[in-house]
Amino acid sequence: MNQDWINALLGGVVIGAAVSLMLLLNGRVTGISGIVNGALTPVKGDVAWRWLFVAGLVLGGLVMRFIQPEVFSGQLETGLGSTIAAGLLVGFGTVMGSGCTSGHGVCGISRLSPRSLVATITFIAAGMVTVVLLRNLGILS
Repeated sequence: MNQDWINALLGGVVIGAAVSLMLLLNGRVTGISGIVNGALTPVKGDVAWRWLFVAGLVLGGLVMRFIQPEVFSGQLETGLGSTIAAGLLVGFGTVMGSGCTSGHGVCGISRLSPRSLVATITFIAAGMVTVVLLRNLGILS
């Protein structure tokens, strides 16, 4: 089996196990936007785990950078302004959609949530339309 397929399979298993453990042990859906939003708008007694979760994401990336630096060797083709604008639009979209791809796409669909299925289809369709438009406008190559 191709190494890319093995890596994707292992990544999926790790993500599935992690979100299952979060739901089982913490009773929470692993939606990154909701976790970050809750960390930035603190409610007493519901903040520490959120910051630890975010720190774990950052630490995991740093560990991966140390273990396999070639994974990060790709060149970003967009400028800093476009990247910031994209991040802000994604943040706005997660508020409008009451969640993000991790919350709806990974956790919601696995719980057979019709709302999450519709949200995930909408995310994917909007992304596809955006890429087609930006390529036709010459913004993406």
